[in-house]
Amino acid sequence: MDLDGGGNISSSNTSTVGLDAQSMPILSRRSKAIYQFTQQSLPACKPVLTPAWVITTFFLIGAFFIPVGLVALHASQSVIEIVDRYDTECIPEPFKGDKLAYIKDRSLPKNCSRYLKVLKHMKAPIYIYYQLDNYYQNHRRYVKSRSDQQLLHGLKKGDTSSCRPEDSNHGHPVVPCGLIAWSLFNDTYSLFRGTEELKVNRKNIAWKSDRLHKFGKHVYPFNFQNGTLVGGGKLDPNIPLRDQEDLIVWMRTAALPSFRKLYGRIEEDLDVDDVVVVHLFNNYNTYSFGGAKKLVLSTSSWLGGRNNFLGLACIFVGSSSVLIAFIFMLLHVKTPRSYGETTY
Repeated sequence: MDLDGGGNISSSNTSTVGLDAQSMPILSRRSKAIYQFTQQSLPACKPVLTPAWVITTFFLIGAFFIPVGLVALHASQSVIEIVDRYDTECIPEPFKGDKLAYIKDRSLPKNCSRYLKVLKHMKAPIYIYYQLDNYYQNHRRYVKSRSDQQLLHGLKKGDTSSCRPEDSNHGHPVVPCGLIAWSLFNDTYSLFRGTEELKVNRKNIAWKSDRLHKFGKHVYPFNFQNGTLVGGGKLDPNIPLRDQEDLIVWMRTAALPSFRKLYGRIEEDLDVDDVVVVHLFNNYNTYSFGGAKKLVLSTSSWLGGRNNFLGLACIFVGSSSVLIAFIFMLLHVKTPRSYGETTY
């Protein structure tokens, strides 16, 4: 009886296990991968950082970054620049002691001439920039003082409360509103080589994405710079904002207090010893906050304009890696340590 009972129990257990096995779902490949990931049982590569591997890795990093840095630095140094600061030189002698009074007096002429000598051959296209120093376009209130919806859709849409106090004049809305547009840069330049005027191409100086997606083609300036306090340049009310590229360039605010913005392009070469005569109007007020204005003529390379930071940074990283590799190698030679040793 006992044997039969035990046999029945064994048979019952076997059948129960069989039912459990049948009832367990078969995990899919994705579910299995998730299960292995959550249980930390995925196959993994665990490299052993031996001294030879570490030293070789640092040498390879140095061998990569140093040549890249040298190439980038050479490309940057191949860019030819002419930089001329004119804000201090274009002040008449009687107003040297009170520059602010001069720039605020609209009755006084603001024209000025500068002479730039070309020391190296400059191949077209030659980019014309204006550079402003000590100008904080990244100030929080300044950056927020705009209405992107108004720039794109005009008066129909958009809340202009962020533009205050430059959201309306004499009870009428302002397009474009805000401090950024109100402070539009308005110095102008005309360039001559001898008696020949150099044609400056001022088309396509703004980002294409800004023109197409941030400024409306049916949005026109309205009631702009009509207040008692005029900040900067004026806009043609008959030209839509999308075609006013000076404004589009200016509205892309700079992150640093010293910045350059594209004014135009000269599409002909300048030879050595050429003298470029610049007739400019010194209209923009940078004297009230101790700023500086510069005119820049620059060529470009495959890497862009002149900027030594990328090349110097790569050289620094590569040199540091080689130095660390040498230090590790000397330590390994001086005090070698066998693999797996736990003495240290």
